[in-house]
Amino acid sequence: MSETAPDTPTSPYGTSGEAERLMQYDANKKSMLLAYVLWFFLGTFGVHRFYLGATKSAVVLLALWVICGAISGATGGILGFLLLIPGLWWFLDLLLIPGIVQRKNSELIAMLSR
Repeated sequence: MSETAPDTPTSPYGTSGEAERLMQYDANKKSMLLAYVLWFFLGTFGVHRFYLGATKSAVVLLALWVICGAISGATGGILGFLLLIPGLWWFLDLLLIPGIVQRKNSELIAMLSR
C-alpha cells in the first residue's frame, strides 16, 4: 500500500496537506477590519466591494455615485437628493460587510477542502 498517513509530509517543502491548506486560507482570507477601513475611507467608490470580490455591485455603486453626482452638479444641486441613493447603499454596507466577509471566507474553505 502506498497511502500516506494524514500527518506525513506530502509537499516538496515538507508540510502536510492540511497545513498547506491552512496557509493558503490565511494568505487568501478576507479581513473584516480591512473591509471596514476601505468602506469608511473609500466606500463611495465601492473599493470595499472590489476587495470582497463583489465586482459587479462595486461597479454599479461607483456608477451610481458618478451618475448621481453628475446630475446633481449639472442641475446646480437641485437634484442633489439623488445622491441619497448610493449614499443609502454605502450606509447599508455597514451592516452587510460581516455577512459578505463570512460568505467569501466560507467559499474559500470549501474550495480548499476539495
